[in-house]
Amino acid sequence: MTSFHADRNVLALAAVCFASLMVGLEISSVPVILPTLQRVMHADFKQLQWIMNAYTIGCTTVLMGIGALADRYGRKRISMISIMAFGITSLICGLTRDASVLILARFLQGMSGGAMLICHVAVLSHQFQDERERGKAFGWWGIAFGAGLGFGPIIGGAIVALFNWKWVFFIHVLIAVATLFLAIRGVRESKDPVAERLDIAGIATLSVSVFCVAYFITQGPDLGFASPTALGIMGVAVMGFFAFLFAEKINPRPMLDFSVFKVRRFSGALCGSVGMNLSFWPFMIYLPIYFQSCLGYDVVSAGLSLLAYTLPTLVIPPLAERLSLRYQPRIIIPSGMFTIGLGFLLMKFGAASENASWLSMLPGALLAGIGLGLTNTPVTNTTTGSVDSARAGMASSIDISARLISLAINIAVMGFLLQKGIQSYLKGVLPAAFDAAQLRSFSELIAAGNSTSTHVLFKQLSSMGATEAIVHGALGQGFSVVMLYGALSVWGLALISFVTFGSNGARSDGLKNADHQSAET
Repeated sequence: MTSFHADRNVLALAAVCFASLMVGLEISSVPVILPTLQRVMHADFKQLQWIMNAYTIGCTTVLMGIGALADRYGRKRISMISIMAFGITSLICGLTRDASVLILARFLQGMSGGAMLICHVAVLSHQFQDERERGKAFGWWGIAFGAGLGFGPIIGGAIVALFNWKWVFFIHVLIAVATLFLAIRGVRESKDPVAERLDIAGIATLSVSVFCVAYFITQGPDLGFASPTALGIMGVAVMGFFAFLFAEKINPRPMLDFSVFKVRRFSGALCGSVGMNLSFWPFMIYLPIYFQSCLGYDVVSAGLSLLAYTLPTLVIPPLAERLSLRYQPRIIIPSGMFTIGLGFLLMKFGAASENASWLSMLPGALLAGIGLGLTNTPVTNTTTGSVDSARAGMASSIDISARLISLAINIAVMGFLLQKGIQSYLKGVLPAAFDAAQLRSFSELIAAGNSTSTHVLFKQLSSMGATEAIVHGALGQGFSVVMLYGALSVWGLALISFVTFGSNGARSDGLKNADHQSAET
């Protein structure tokens, strides 16, 4: 019997790792093929932005709702539905040649990808009850997710070079079939035994609020943050959030039990979820632009240079879990975030050096990757392990929600800072004849990276007396601002996390105790 359960656990872990690999690949491989999509679909720059943003918005929209559905109807059942949905939407993405259809398919793909992450984190928490075994499982989960994110740009570029851009999406159809088979054979069904009714009001109000916030952040620069449309969207988000708080207050069994935030281990680890996505992961979107547009590397060379940033995230997680068991998460998680910040600071100095190259960036990139590896899986294991296993779906929903919402916010923030840094540089070196609107237009095109628009801009600036060196200098200053932001923001979260954990590191039964106290009351 023990051997049977062990075999099922191996299959379940394989299913979860394949699913995480798919989600990671889809986030980081698609940016590489955007120039190809622009040419094949005759898409404009705004449509290309939507192809990326639709996936993130789709992820953030379903997070808490899916956790509640999984707790109510079964994590295995909802997991298999999400795997099938991801495969189907990936097939649609590969088959279409219309940008509008691709945007819609990406939104649905993002919803199913977010659902997979939520369900599978909860599955691991329930399937591996022993703390040491659960730590190893989350270590492998972190490696798989990191591999997808880290190798996505290289894999996407290789697929386009060797086959066709469609296979960037079609490959997920094949992986989804294998994942579904493994999940059917390995994952054990689990539910929250007291989740008798679904919190429809909570799911609806929070989903609307999260969607509007994500829309406001990603589309605010185009709409104008102070425009009536943008303010109206943000007003709906605020009203939706207050309606959610009211719905949860009056529901005897809410999908979000706020008492979980009183568990210091949970809240301290949650700071780690946010900290990683204030710095490491959003910068993953922009670092290829630095290598290609600022250092002049081709797609393959840029992808290889990224390995220094991503490889440590694959190697360190098992070590991080062992360190977490020995020294407690309250030490390892803040230390990991501090290491990320130190890596960003070293990258900033490397980028500012006279002969900047991948070698000057290497120490900082390695250190940031090591810090991410120290933080990632201990965070996930601690958030889900701090609450009763019956409510693992809710805990994983909060964890993944914190990650993806902060990721969406900081992709936009880093893009804004990059553009402002570039604009400040151009203002100082270009002729005074250029007005603020022209400088902003130039800075936005430069920040877009190695695209067709940037090459057109090179010619336009050259005709006005500027040189390509000015564009590179502007990119250098813009990235310097972004790297400084990455260091300071993650250091701030490291401090908050350390204080939140507290000094004694006492373990808590989380919601199990909270539910027991509520019952006594």
